[in-house]
Amino acid sequence: MLSRIKSWAKGLKRDAHAIYLASRDPRVPWYAKALAIAVAGYALSPIDFIPDFIPIIGYLDELILLPLGIWLVVTLIPDEIMVECRAKANAAAQRPTSRAGMAVIILLWIAGALTLAWIGHAWWNRP
Repeated sequence: MLSRIKSWAKGLKRDAHAIYLASRDPRVPWYAKALAIAVAGYALSPIDFIPDFIPIIGYLDELILLPLGIWLVVTLIPDEIMVECRAKANAAAQRPTSRAGMAVIILLWIAGALTLAWIGHAWWNRP
């Protein structure tokens, strides 16, 4: 059973890289690209929606949300493109890294936090 879980996790990691590659392919529909960029960005992001230090639910996003997002993107991408992208992902030695992508993700999280702070401030300071 442990080997099946390891194989499943390895497949998810490969598919996360494959959807990143597919998001850059011109044959992929725009809506699949948008969702692929969002899922791959989240999968490769060091920032979690639910922090891992929260007991029990901390790993919920990695166990449920991320696999569901990957599955949805894979179903939206044509099969022949996914086969090519999976082969490229298997051949790659490491995940893609992008300082610009990391900066965009961090800026989005900061913008979201500032927006929530502004809304909270407006809510509590209303007459």
